[in-house]
Amino acid sequence: MRDDTYHTSDFEFELPAEQIAQYPVERRDRSRLMLVDRASGELIHRHFSDLPEFVRPGDAIVLNETRVFPARLVGRRASGAPAEIFLLHPSAEGGERTWTALVRPGSKLRPGRRVEIGEELAVEILDALPGGERLVRLETPLDVERALERYGEVPLPPYVRRAATERDRERYQTVYARERGSVAAPTAGLHFTPELLAQLEALGAQLVRLTLHVGVGTFRPVETEDPAEHPMHREWYRVTAEAAASLNATRERGGAIWAVGTTSVRTLETVADEAGRVRGGEGWTGIFIRPGYRFRAVDRMVTNFHLPRSTLLMLVSAFAGYELAMEAYRTAVGDGYRFYSYGDSMAIL
Repeated sequence: MRDDTYHTSDFEFELPAEQIAQYPVERRDRSRLMLVDRASGELIHRHFSDLPEFVRPGDAIVLNETRVFPARLVGRRASGAPAEIFLLHPSAEGGERTWTALVRPGSKLRPGRRVEIGEELAVEILDALPGGERLVRLETPLDVERALERYGEVPLPPYVRRAATERDRERYQTVYARERGSVAAPTAGLHFTPELLAQLEALGAQLVRLTLHVGVGTFRPVETEDPAEHPMHREWYRVTAEAAASLNATRERGGAIWAVGTTSVRTLETVADEAGRVRGGEGWTGIFIRPGYRFRAVDRMVTNFHLPRSTLLMLVSAFAGYELAMEAYRTAVGDGYRFYSYGDSMAIL
């Protein structure tokens, strides 16, 4: 099949509900790891703690150090009925207290309405935006970050069918998360421990950090049968000049660049030129990587197992090759791998 003839239905697969991970494994690095060898087509079954066996001295491991913030605010309307505000990102013009958000119930939360979240936090609906979003203002005497930490909930993905707990505040976050801004975790990084990162550095690999703030669009399936007609979501990224220089030096000395997660892949491919040279910078990326795409900046990839009909599965299929990627998914289903955010991992070599 030619790359330009793939349809969205080609990225469908059946997954038993019991394989959708509802909780993380006890130890981050004890999740299962499927290694996908593009050269041989072999699928190797290991644990994530074995990853350093496949990394060479001189390689670079690219980590997205975005931090998930407590974006879900649950409160009550003036009538006493429940309401939910899901913060997406601060408004470009309104300062740190004015945000773009999703609201529920949308029909009731029109401009001028107010939702009481807690004693020191309320949300006023300012305006209705395209796509069902709202412009809202946080009303609090507290610093915004402190207010969200006190009253917000961890924004677990919709397929995690339980309430968030205090433990999720730690586990739905990478150990290297630093810059607040994501409404979903870059889940490929959830498997790393400080000890594993230290082990990678000790063997001669370099840890390179960038930022891409994950948006809610990452969970939206492709609804159009022709993927090219899908309106791709945009996410904000930053690559420092130092990170770009490190990656270019890795490439020059013959090391491999490992992208941890689809977010790191999207960022690197956004800032790389045709020769694969990475430039520092920041901005918004709407890059849609699917079969037929020619990768320029990424040699290896660490990722989780993604939703059917998703842009993330299409990206993985572009990197591994469609047939091999779908074979890996069929094998993962048959072998009882755990799927999605709290699930197991794949490394594509």
